[in-house]
Amino acid sequence: MYAVIASGGKQEKVAEGQQVTLELLKGDEGSEVSLTPVLLVDGDTVLAGASALAGATVTGRIVGTTAGDKVNGFTYKRRTNQRRHYGHRQHYSVVEITKISKP
Repeated sequence: MYAVIASGGKQEKVAEGQQVTLELLKGDEGSEVSLTPVLLVDGDTVLAGASALAGATVTGRIVGTTAGDKVNGFTYKRRTNQRRHYGHRQHYSVVEITKISKP
C-alpha cells in the first residue's frame, strides 16, 4: 500500500518502512509526526478525493536531518566593481514512514 502526501509545497509518494526527505519539520529526532494532507491512498482500492480521505492519516518518525546540494550564486553590478558570491544549502528532515491508515 502507498499514499501520496503534500509536504513543503511538494507531493511525495510514500510507503510503509520507506525513508523520505521532506522540507524541515518541527520536532526532535525520534518524535512522531502526522503528515497531512493525504492526497491519495492505494491498497486494495484506490481512495481519492476529499470526502473519501477525510480520516486518512500517514504517520512517520523523524530519523534525522540532512542538507541538500550546495547552490552557488553570483551577483554583480556592471562598471562599479561590485560583485558578491554566495552559497546556500537547504536543510531537510529524514522521515521514516511507520503507518498508513485508511478511514
